[in-house]
Amino acid sequence: MDTLNPEKNLMCLASEAFLLFFLGMQKVISQYGETIIVPCNNGDNKPSDLIFTKWKYTKDDGSSGDLLVKQAQKDDAKVSATDGYKDRINITDNSSLLITKATLGDQRVFTCMVVSINNLDEYPVEVEVRKRPSAPEIKNKASQLENDKLTPLGECVTADANPPAEIIWLKNNKTLLNDNKTVIITPNIATDPVTGLSSTKSSLQYTAGKQDMTSQFACLVRHVTGPDQVTAPVAFSIHYPTEKVSLQVVPASTVKEGDNVTLKCQADGNPPPTSLNFHIKGKKVAVTGSGVYTLSGVTRADSGEYKCSLPDNDKIEATATVTVTYLDLSLIPSGRVLKKYGESLEVKVEKNSSSEPTVTWTKNNSKLEKQPDFSKLTYGHAGMYVCEMSVAGIKRSASFHLVVEGIPVITRLTKQQSTDGKNKVLICEAEGSPQPNVQWSVNGTNSESSYVNGKATYRLTVVPTMNLTVTCQVANNLGLDSKTINVTSLIFHADLPEDEDKAKLIVGVVVGLLVAAAVVGIIYWLYMKRRQGSWKTGEKEMGTSEESKKLEENSHRPDV
Repeated sequence: MDTLNPEKNLMCLASEAFLLFFLGMQKVISQYGETIIVPCNNGDNKPSDLIFTKWKYTKDDGSSGDLLVKQAQKDDAKVSATDGYKDRINITDNSSLLITKATLGDQRVFTCMVVSINNLDEYPVEVEVRKRPSAPEIKNKASQLENDKLTPLGECVTADANPPAEIIWLKNNKTLLNDNKTVIITPNIATDPVTGLSSTKSSLQYTAGKQDMTSQFACLVRHVTGPDQVTAPVAFSIHYPTEKVSLQVVPASTVKEGDNVTLKCQADGNPPPTSLNFHIKGKKVAVTGSGVYTLSGVTRADSGEYKCSLPDNDKIEATATVTVTYLDLSLIPSGRVLKKYGESLEVKVEKNSSSEPTVTWTKNNSKLEKQPDFSKLTYGHAGMYVCEMSVAGIKRSASFHLVVEGIPVITRLTKQQSTDGKNKVLICEAEGSPQPNVQWSVNGTNSESSYVNGKATYRLTVVPTMNLTVTCQVANNLGLDSKTINVTSLIFHADLPEDEDKAKLIVGVVVGLLVAAAVVGIIYWLYMKRRQGSWKTGEKEMGTSEESKKLEENSHRPDV
């Protein structure tokens, strides 16, 4: 309770006190060692004609004893008690009695007497003092439990409670019930002669079974002051003889060649046997203490059945199978393989494995869908080939580097206008291995080249000032090839692509011829028109006759 606020504590007890009041007598419950607040008629105890208020109590022998008196017109009360209450009591403004350092001796009836001019009223209050028990503890624990034998498991104790605490035994968080056969629970309550507080002890005898190897026991203390208090759980070793053994292989999953394999033999008895026998390839090997046998660096020959058994009883045994996974891979050819363009290459893959492996082919680190076909080699077949196989934790790989060689061949020779229209770009494409060198018959302002998978591309930028015939020649140590291409001058058509140059030239020639033909036709038409006009006049006709005669004479004149 809050000793600095007795009225607040009084409110906390109001509900229980209110019930007891209507049952015949008000009751106050306090905690051991704290201040008891005993109300006087629930605070309604000051009539207008009040003379004084007096508190008294019922002694152990049933007689009445005075505690204090407070006059209505005075601030201080007069303590009349001469026993243990003399220095422990006081009165509040609402006439409640305060008793400090509550003990079990304060569990009695206290009476408030209110005296006025016209009445004398008494209000008895029963006081109960409660004490929360100490935390429970399991003592005298058994070192071990015998299988199917009733054995003292331990004692659960709690001290200094009022009223006495209740002890409950738990197994795996469930209440153990006393059946006086396999479970015997014996409670005992002792009272301290000085304080009057109670200590509770509960002894448990229990018949254990193998299933109790994982059981956990605890004890719980229940008290009216609540909440419940529980000990930490404890486990006990259960003794029983070995009835069977088991053999475990570690690792339990995949065992591959070169691994270490551990055989663990376990007996179900407790304590386990001090030694066990392992049967390794027809030989019996005794192992003391650990029950573990290790096979180091196993091979496929170590696959088979293994056993372990009790030294004194070979019929109690266990078996396990060890399967060693293995994989062998052979690839023909290997290393660096040099072949000619157009030839064939036979690839042989040989394997020996404990199960069907997964096969993967890669070329230059790129995965292939299947084993490559080299029936007719091209430059594109060249590269690093890796065959990888895997089976249950094992990976093997083999590789060869294929080099395809051949005389270079020019596959294409083209030309195009540069993007700014001021230059011509010649492009010579060729295949061959080793990488061919290029030689142009003219010099250029810029030369570029690339070589990928046996395919070479050479670019040359030129500025032709006249029509040229350019030769591209490619060569390696196996041979050479060349091609030529005509390049038109850029002097008159520097801003046009070469095809447009030709087109423009042809169009110009055609247009010129058409214009000339038109001019000749017009002149002829005018001439003919003038002649037609002269035929219509006599002068013209005469002149014409004369001219004809002269022409005729001249035609008969002998040559000089």
